Amino acid sequence: MAIDLLGSPSRHVMNRETRSRPRVLAAAAAIAILFGCTSPTADQTLPSAAPSDSSVSSAGASASVATLGEPTELTTGLESPWGLTFLPDGSALVSERLTGEILRVPAAGGDAQPVGVVPDVEVSSEGGLLGIVASPGFERDRTVYASVSGAEENQIVAITIADDYGSLAVDRVLLDGIQTADRHHGGRIVIGPDGHLWVGTGDAFEPENAAAADSLNGKILRIAVDGSIPDDNPSDSPIYSSGHRNVQGIAFGPDGTAYASELGHRTWDEVNVLHAGRDYGWPATEGLAGDTGEPPIATLHPDEASPSGVAYAQGSLWIGALGGQRLWQLPVDGDAATGDPIAHLVGDYGRIRTVEVAPDGALWVVTSNTDRASWGGTDPRPGDDRILRIEVIAP
Repeated sequence: MAIDLLGSPSRHVMNRETRSRPRVLAAAAAIAILFGCTSPTADQTLPSAAPSDSSVSSAGASASVATLGEPTELTTGLESPWGLTFLPDGSALVSERLTGEILRVPAAGGDAQPVGVVPDVEVSSEGGLLGIVASPGFERDRTVYASVSGAEENQIVAITIADDYGSLAVDRVLLDGIQTADRHHGGRIVIGPDGHLWVGTGDAFEPENAAAADSLNGKILRIAVDGSIPDDNPSDSPIYSSGHRNVQGIAFGPDGTAYASELGHRTWDEVNVLHAGRDYGWPATEGLAGDTGEPPIATLHPDEASPSGVAYAQGSLWIGALGGQRLWQLPVDGDAATGDPIAHLVGDYGRIRTVEVAPDGALWVVTSNTDRASWGGTDPRPGDDRILRIEVIAP
């Protein structure tokens, strides 16, 4: 049964229920309480309230959810950082979209040291060197996997990092045939608890790609680290799920639940739970607008979100917002949101591209203010772009 947090059946929630959609969509109503959604469509009118004027909003917070400590600065002076991955020694590698460079940040912070430039990276409004993730066997194989935008197509590649971190080389292409474009590349790449690579792709600014079975765009892709297709994929294809507009965040809960953030068009951004073989509705459905595909567990208005990186820590998803220039917290348990979305760092650091959990459990948060070619640009702050460390305090 769908639940309306306002205590009365709202029109959009009733519409969901009449379509026999089982999941709880409480967070969408909660977000209307937090701020007034701008320009809703006629069948999506939600009660609104004045937005918080606090730089850190505690709306929806309770003793049962995690809280955040004060941010500390780890490194500054990055140019268009996009992906971040931790290494066994606690240091991290960060990718720069526009330069194609990978840099190494010490575990305790400090100046980022260049490792090398990934070749054949084609820069566009949203393309370039995007997500990266280190192999679980990095100490042995020195391998990092990356999502790379090329001139003819986008690829997932394996990169070998030199023992002294002084150079890199593309070792092999794991997956190609991903359509490229000026925008909507997706780009997030993570290793799931199953040991496989999970990749979010965008629709390449052609919405019909998301629903097309013969396109790798607008999808969640799942491949083995050698590039092969796992036996338990829903078809003999890298495609795990379809109907996605532009996925820039993927994370896993402690029970293996897979979550993804998705940038909407004009009405709703989404947080989805991923299931094999499911369709998530785009382009026929956007968030709450439409009647196709799997429903999201939460929706946010693009003006307040435009979500990118996602991480899971202490019972919540932590979602970086580009246009919304904040860090969203969504309490979750398995395939359901369990509380209201909570906004942190509202406007304090500008656009947030990436959120990752460090080996010590703290969040590393990557800003995206020098990356002004993308939608929702903002003037860089002194020292931008930067990486912040924020402790997550258990409830």
